Amino acid sequence: MKQNRSTPTLEDRIEQIRAEIERVVQERVDVVAKESPGVPKGVIRNLLVARAPSCACEQYLVLRRET
Repeated sequence: MKQNRSTPTLEDRIEQIRAEIERVVQERVDVVAKESPGVPKGVIRNLLVARAPSCACEQYLVLRRET
């Protein structure tokens, strides 16, 4: 199947989605960090993503359900 040059490849779309998910996770980390002074952001991030360790997409879905 010939791809149109203006259509992003599946790989490009996946990278874009993962970048967007990273922004969502980081936003949540920042919110929780403000509510939990003294807790390192790395620890908060690990706790948030540990709820759905399988993949970034599942992490996003879990975080969105909790908002």
